[in-house]
Amino acid sequence: MSLALARKYRPRNFATVAVQSHVANTLKGAIARGRVAHGYLLCGPRGTGKTTLARVLAMALNCERRGDPELAGEPCGECQSCQRIWSGSASLDVVEIDAASNGGVADARELRERAMYAPSGDDRYKVYIIDEAHMLSRDAWNALLKVLEEPPPRVVFVFATTEAQKVLPTVISRVQRFDLKRIGPAEIRERLAAVLTQEGIRFEADALAMIAGAADGGLRDALSLTDQVLSLGDTADVTAEHVRVALGLVPEEEYLALLDIVVERRAVDVFPAVQRQVDAGVDLQLLLAGLGRMLRALMAMGLGGAPPELSDRLRTELEKRARVLHSGDLLRMLHALLELEPMYRKSGQPQLLLETLLVRFALLDRTVELEEVLKGFGAGSHEDPPPRRVAHESRVASAHALPPAPPAAVAPALTYSASAAAPFSPPPPSRTATQQVAEAAAAAQTAAALPPRRTAGGPVPSLEQVKASWHSVSDTIRSNGRGMLAQAVQRLAPMQITPDGALVLGHDAAEDTFSKAVEGARADVLAALQSCLGGIRSFSVQASGAAAAMVPQASRGLTKRLTAHDVQQQRTEQLAAKDPLLEAAVKALDLELLD
Repeated sequence: MSLALARKYRPRNFATVAVQSHVANTLKGAIARGRVAHGYLLCGPRGTGKTTLARVLAMALNCERRGDPELAGEPCGECQSCQRIWSGSASLDVVEIDAASNGGVADARELRERAMYAPSGDDRYKVYIIDEAHMLSRDAWNALLKVLEEPPPRVVFVFATTEAQKVLPTVISRVQRFDLKRIGPAEIRERLAAVLTQEGIRFEADALAMIAGAADGGLRDALSLTDQVLSLGDTADVTAEHVRVALGLVPEEEYLALLDIVVERRAVDVFPAVQRQVDAGVDLQLLLAGLGRMLRALMAMGLGGAPPELSDRLRTELEKRARVLHSGDLLRMLHALLELEPMYRKSGQPQLLLETLLVRFALLDRTVELEEVLKGFGAGSHEDPPPRRVAHESRVASAHALPPAPPAAVAPALTYSASAAAPFSPPPPSRTATQQVAEAAAAAQTAAALPPRRTAGGPVPSLEQVKASWHSVSDTIRSNGRGMLAQAVQRLAPMQITPDGALVLGHDAAEDTFSKAVEGARADVLAALQSCLGGIRSFSVQASGAAAAMVPQASRGLTKRLTAHDVQQQRTEQLAAKDPLLEAAVKALDLELLD
């Protein structure tokens, strides 16, 4: 039986270990200079060469030609010792242990006892390779601490793990740690081409690119996938079609078909297209990941770049679509896709989520930028609203909307309320979103010009009138963008009013924080009192245990513990109050603050 490619082409020396030259050169230099450490920790993703480097290190330490100046720390790979270690055969001096099945404290104690025995020869080293080291229990690590700190002569421990964060810090401090790199697609393609050429197998460049992408940075995985492709079909050639069938990949034509639906704005065709993939048994999460790669490639092309991992045919097709899709639209698509991904993994309706996402992509032509909306209804004034100041105050990065109830999303600060009209209803023929906001701005300016309900010089109200209208005072303060102050005013109670209009407000002694908030904003509170009650000329705040009982029933009903939504709404009101244009947009488009 022939060996699998991953075993047959496992490197025999440090020089042939792909990509990990920073580790290989250090280990080779340590052997050549006689500065071998007693413990090493090799960390990195699967299939990147951790166990291979451990075996090559064991081969070099026990090679029959060790010390030969021509080798310079490399194993010869041809002597009996090197052959046995490379093939994984039984060896007295090299022991490989799988910590996944031997991770208990009893196994660690046995290993510690075995380490006390000397190697089989005076010029040899006893090497213990512990794979999946993160599976060792805490007690097992503690059992090994002493032998790691003071090991017997000529004993070397090599720990290999994919999860270095699970290894005890006390262990890491006693060994030398090396982090292996993920192998890039270019290096994987180069290695696969060399292996297939040596095997005498014809291949297509696009096929190797597909295998490299599916390997996800692991060269061993790439060789295993190549074996899987070679097992398919009657021919021994590695073609793109064979790779697609053997690995269950989504054909490039399907991704291009979905992009065409988006480019041509055919939202109705989203549902049959996704259903076709479901009927074919496609993993929708795999489809979503592939769609993200396509959008990323389109974004790179739109910005003047060219992703190297694309096949020539796919690059040509994407370049045609990159001319149609704007970079701003692609950025919003990628942002929406990244927001959906965490939810997608946990959802019980992945098909519905994918369909909704694609429909949003296909309807991007019905969106409008918030800056354009603000410019549109501000054009009639003498000065256009400064978009930089609005963006700074409201922290609006980008926005888009679907008429007549825009926007569908505003990131990261403002977003379309869930209670707004259906986002996919067609726009009215006579009034656009910009016109709606302009009308709202005009209405806001007209309302601002109206005189107040009362004047400061009116008659002094009675205490009963003050109590009956107390909720109006807090509403007035809240409408001015001072929601937190309105909450504090609600916790006070009118206690007394003098003939000259001096109002005394009482508060519970345990709620002194609210009285201080009112004292700190005397001008705003007095303005609200005069607006609602007319003859109030001054006010004072006093502590009173009976204050809570004297708060009007309507006011008490409004007092409640602030929720996250309340704070969010109050911040929106405060931001809107700073700029009349932004205030009009908030009211007309039903926007709310996200962050």
